[in-house]
Amino acid sequence: MTVGIFFAIMAAKIIWGEYMRQQKYLSVTAMIAYLAYIGMFIPLSTDLYLPALPEMGNYFSASEFLVGLTLTIFFFTFAVSMVLFGPLSDKYGRRPILIFGAALYTAASFSCAVSSNIYFLLAGRFFQAVGSGAVITVATALIKDCFRGKVMRKILAITQALGVIAPMVAPLVGGILLTFTDWRGSFYLLTVLGLINLIVAFLFCETLPEHKRYRGGILNSLTLLAQVARKKYFMAVLIMFAFLSKPYMAYLSASSFIYVEFFSLTAQEYSYFFAVNSAASIAGPILYLKLKNNLSNVSMLKLSFFVALTSSILVLSVGQSSAVTFLLAFLPFTMIGAVVRPFSMEILLLESKENVGTAASVINFVPTLFGSLGMMLGTLPWGNFIDGLGLIMTTATTLSIVLWLLIRSGKFGAARSGASDLT
Repeated sequence: MTVGIFFAIMAAKIIWGEYMRQQKYLSVTAMIAYLAYIGMFIPLSTDLYLPALPEMGNYFSASEFLVGLTLTIFFFTFAVSMVLFGPLSDKYGRRPILIFGAALYTAASFSCAVSSNIYFLLAGRFFQAVGSGAVITVATALIKDCFRGKVMRKILAITQALGVIAPMVAPLVGGILLTFTDWRGSFYLLTVLGLINLIVAFLFCETLPEHKRYRGGILNSLTLLAQVARKKYFMAVLIMFAFLSKPYMAYLSASSFIYVEFFSLTAQEYSYFFAVNSAASIAGPILYLKLKNNLSNVSMLKLSFFVALTSSILVLSVGQSSAVTFLLAFLPFTMIGAVVRPFSMEILLLESKENVGTAASVINFVPTLFGSLGMMLGTLPWGNFIDGLGLIMTTATTLSIVLWLLIRSGKFGAARSGASDLT
């Protein structure tokens, strides 16, 4: 976490002086660091306790599916809550939603830590997800509120790059915690991190002026979602990219069972393999910036499809050979996923000309919804989890390609901005 904030501060110096809304307590550097910190919350909320999943199953005498549901319910609820908080942030502003989300997340994390049974833990994860949805929706809107043009592209890359530090470090920290505490230690740590987020949220000044806020009633504000959903090109592109996010979440839910049960690794050894895979994500946003300067949107998309399909075939064909072979087979998918995240975010934000909070909630909602489905599919009773993951990867990538071909044929209309054209 400290390393992530350090790099955020260093990156901020590059873009000092560029456009940003005035903050009384947070400088440009501090704002970027805070956005990066927020971006780490979701992977921390899931990956920190991954090494403890088998132990939690034994502790609660719960099935793999029920323990995996602690991940699935988080992501599904997180997705739905983002849809609700997007319009609310366009009506009431970013700050109150941010403070509410940070407070709820902190309280829910503590309730998870003191859970006495699996169902109480599931309830805590539900409310933790609601708080996360509020925080992440505001964070995405802030990128559009505070930055423009090439600077926005850099911020997207910076936050995405730092965001992958969390999934790299979290399992390592979780594994270390298991050496002197049990699974509860991960949730106590999340409580502390949530409290830090809440403190900084109180220092944040509003970025959405009164004259730009939605003036209708609370229920009417939800109609903003329908306005976004009616944008055929926007929604088609969003769903196309969401298909590419689903397999990684399936890997997230099944990885501990693959490494610990199928390959017979210890929880600590598993955390090393998981960290290596996550480390590959760091190169993704950097690669995205380089590719963006040399390739068109269409060329980048074709490259993403090729790498995703190749990785899918490798997982199906040689993934069961050894833990190292499985890691190497899945690594390309991880890396291209890290390229696609800032790429898709830029395309979709450029398509959003008004009600950015609502658009941001939808941009985050659909991939998260697909991701929660991927998590559920990943822990189904497959013959083995590796074959199941390979099938999920192949199917999702194929569906994404088919949808892109329909977009390219003009089935969903044209892009509003030339910079967001994928045809």
